[in-house]
Amino acid sequence: MKKKFIVKKSSDFTKIINNANYYKGKSFVIYIKDNNLDYSRFGISVSKKSGNAVVRNTIKRKMRSIIDDNKKNYQKNLDYIIIVKNGFLEHSFQEIKESFESIIDRINR
Repeated sequence: MKKKFIVKKSSDFTKIINNANYYKGKSFVIYIKDNNLDYSRFGISVSKKSGNAVVRNTIKRKMRSIIDDNKKNYQKNLDYIIIVKNGFLEHSFQEIKESFESIIDRINR
């Protein structure tokens, strides 16, 4: 993902989470909010309770892979914040991917 497609600032995360609609999946929650840009942006948050840095980076890498695989399905002008729950790695990659795709389908309706 290019840097312009990533939400990095803590203030942006809090604005989106506090004022956005959300959708729950098996092992994550997705918050969505309109932005004034011509493209969508993504932010991924993984709690320290999930594990050490190696585990958290593995989780983020898997989520980025899923996001990149579904590029054509996102609406423009939206910010997506993905908060990963504990137990993410207990589910298979395929289960997580299907759960993510079903949530994106619900958002697009």
